[in-house]
Amino acid sequence: MKRPKGDLAFTKDRRRKHKHWQVTVFYRDGEKFARVYTDRRKAAAFAVRQKRSPVVKSTKVELVN
Repeated sequence: MKRPKGDLAFTKDRRRKHKHWQVTVFYRDGEKFARVYTDRRKAAAFAVRQKRSPVVKSTKVELVN
């Protein structure tokens, strides 16, 4: 017996869903660096930690999903 097209077993995505947060660090010499986290609190903590450095001009945390 043939299955209908939309009823395939792999059509349901049961993987765990999570968001991605990108931290961008801007340095005073014009360079920039980015790192991606799945936890917003860890991303924010990284941004705060980087901001303490005198060579860092600014940081930005954004949702990239």
